[in-house]
Amino acid sequence: MKIRIQDIRKSYRSAQILRGVCMEADEGSMTCILGKNGCGKSTLLSILAGVVRADSGSFFYAQEEAGEIDLFRRRSDASRLIGYVPQSTPLLEELTALDNLRLWYPGGKGVLRQELEEGVLKDLNIDQFLNKNVRTLSGGMKKRLSIGCALAHHPRILLLDEPGAALDLIAKEQIVVWLKSFCDKGGIVLLASHELGEIENCSRAYILKDGVSSEIDHRVDGAHLSALL
Repeated sequence: MKIRIQDIRKSYRSAQILRGVCMEADEGSMTCILGKNGCGKSTLLSILAGVVRADSGSFFYAQEEAGEIDLFRRRSDASRLIGYVPQSTPLLEELTALDNLRLWYPGGKGVLRQELEEGVLKDLNIDQFLNKNVRTLSGGMKKRLSIGCALAHHPRILLLDEPGAALDLIAKEQIVVWLKSFCDKGGIVLLASHELGEIENCSRAYILKDGVSSEIDHRVDGAHLSALL
């Protein structure tokens, strides 16, 4: 299993944000997208998630037994295969964590209970704050809850926009540990990040600059990475 992003382009009025982005990621891997603020990282992830439509390009998903399909044209497959966590949490602040989960898990109370007792929601420790109102949760709790919601349909591909932004060191580490676990089970993670702790755990990295992407050696110190931007 692998994904291949081919020649994605996007313009807003006269501004060309993406000029032909190409990337690849393999099964069981975590890939990061680096770049300055405003370079198009969030735009790219929202396009891959199906929230924004690209002007042109393809997003291929390949399995050995089924061949390669373009997820831009097979939206039902894309909805099944992709989980998306934007930078801003997609949570209803006036509800509890449990009530938010109920909106995302269509299988009923039994499925949700199983996930909380022995599934992904247990792995994310969401059972520890189920009955708390979302507006009272810490940033790390909200991020873990957002990831839990995005995983309701057991996607194989997880897209995350700055998952560690504004979180404390403990919360950052908890999320990195869980993402590594997701990859160990064969999942593919594609994330936009400025966090060295996330970047160093990735197997591949791309820099997005002037609307195009290039693969880089990311196993260098922060100063070298900054110079590449």
